[in-house]
Amino acid sequence: MEDQKITTLWTHLHWLSVLAQQGSYTAAAARLGVSKAAMSQRIAELERAAKVTLVQRTTRSLRLTEAGQRLVDDTRAAFEQIEQSFAQVRDLAEQPGGLVRVTAPVALARQQLVPLLAEFLKDFPDVRIELDLSDRLSTLATEGYDLAIRHTARPPDTHVAWALCATESVLVATRAYLRKHGEPQTPAELQAHNCLHYPRSQDTPAWTFEPRQPSIAGERITVPVSGNFAANNSEALREAALTGAGIALMPDFSAQTALRQGKLVRVLADWKPVGAFAETIYAIRPYAPHVPRAVAALVAHLRQGLAQGFAEV
Repeated sequence: MEDQKITTLWTHLHWLSVLAQQGSYTAAAARLGVSKAAMSQRIAELERAAKVTLVQRTTRSLRLTEAGQRLVDDTRAAFEQIEQSFAQVRDLAEQPGGLVRVTAPVALARQQLVPLLAEFLKDFPDVRIELDLSDRLSTLATEGYDLAIRHTARPPDTHVAWALCATESVLVATRAYLRKHGEPQTPAELQAHNCLHYPRSQDTPAWTFEPRQPSIAGERITVPVSGNFAANNSEALREAALTGAGIALMPDFSAQTALRQGKLVRVLADWKPVGAFAETIYAIRPYAPHVPRAVAALVAHLRQGLAQGFAEV
């Protein structure tokens, strides 16, 4: 193949590497910001030039041939180096700019992150943020995210993690519910209440507590609970609790506003729920020798905005 012909195919090779990373024409086209038809056309042009099939397609999936995988493997490091070099040069600009793709849990993003992101964009008008709201743990490098916001006990060792703030689980209910059904004084008394819970893998839901003060007798205690409503979203649990349906266990960032307004009150304040939700919120990104200025600026903004955590007062 003539050198002149090869130089016209650099973009095609890059698109092939993105296709291999994303696993579908639709996802790769979305990642590149092009149409699916354009994506398919570029790969077809590359196959004609190489005179060999690079991608095997079916109605349900695709996979690279041996030749296609070899091309991707041999060029991946070069494209990654080009991307890093361009990011470093772009960061020489006075203001951070460019697209930052962020993934975050639904409830945390809707209640706490979106206002902070809006403030950030006012300060950095050359930055664009694409926010994915998902409770699913994404593979950051594969799915093309620059940053993940997660409450987790331990970030992956293969990633860089910045602690944004502490968070805790809180037990809450309305005053009306407690007046009608009584306020539990010990964790064991929760067995007589309608407990709104986050469904886990075990068949019988259970909440674990430990005393906040050493003066309270007893060690860590686990109590089986039951209730007529469960949801894998803390916003849903909060809204159910606000109707007076029962006692709910949720992260403090979901209960914060309702507690401040007095619509919900803490239950068993002398006992700390443990093991239900993680106690630290992190900003996580794949390891790279260079962190784009826009990402670094966003992390700094989030750390400042969340520094006080989610206390209700």
